[in-house]
Amino acid sequence: MRIARFSIDGNVAFGAVEDGPEGLVLDIIKGIPYADFELSGTKVPLSKVRLLPPVLPNKVVAIGRNYAEHAAELGNAVPDVPVAFFKPTTSVIGSGDAIEYPSFSSELHHEAELAVVIGRMCREVPRERVKDVIFGYTCANDVTARDAQQREKQWARAKGFDTSCPLGPWVETDLDPGDLTIQCTVNGEQRQLGRTSEMVRSIEDLIVHITEAMTLLPGDVVLTGTPAGVGPLNVGDEVAVTIEGIGTLTNRVIKRG
Repeated sequence: MRIARFSIDGNVAFGAVEDGPEGLVLDIIKGIPYADFELSGTKVPLSKVRLLPPVLPNKVVAIGRNYAEHAAELGNAVPDVPVAFFKPTTSVIGSGDAIEYPSFSSELHHEAELAVVIGRMCREVPRERVKDVIFGYTCANDVTARDAQQREKQWARAKGFDTSCPLGPWVETDLDPGDLTIQCTVNGEQRQLGRTSEMVRSIEDLIVHITEAMTLLPGDVVLTGTPAGVGPLNVGDEVAVTIEGIGTLTNRVIKRG
């Protein structure tokens, strides 16, 4: 099931994305999707709503250098343990929202990623129970101020600035993430093309590693790393992340201010 979060007439709701006779429609959900819920039967055309970030995470935990070719293209070795960092809630935007080019950078990069959405509170999750805590999957773009990342020892500003974490367009709850195509285009030109099977460490490995240290809450997001091919974004560019079985996340870069 594809679960979207959207606004219509000033109201915010979740809905199940379905095929309709004239295009995609949203069947509005009663309650919140992390618990047992019912479909209301009230349907609105997707074209009539504004898609919002599919979740509002308490935290986004991101993993760096989880694809060997991406680590190599930036002159880095694959780390002995997963490199984890945070992107704040204020960095999250939805499909169709604008990425604001930060004033402190002149080298903005796209990073297409598979995002894992957590469905229940969890800590110290054993490997065999990881699937039980996952709500679903969505597309992500770990937008990075590469020059700031290289000159600052911490990545907080480089990867945590406002609008640096596009998520969407919705969450797919019924998906095997083991071998999916990940693609990024800029103005229609392909920049990144990889498969989730190329991850150095699996989703199970990452969830176990993260929850050894911290509690994950419903709606929290784990970014699983980006394949090779990262590159520059400029004001006016349209960047799209497409993941097999999920859909396409599209954002335009604008000047901040």
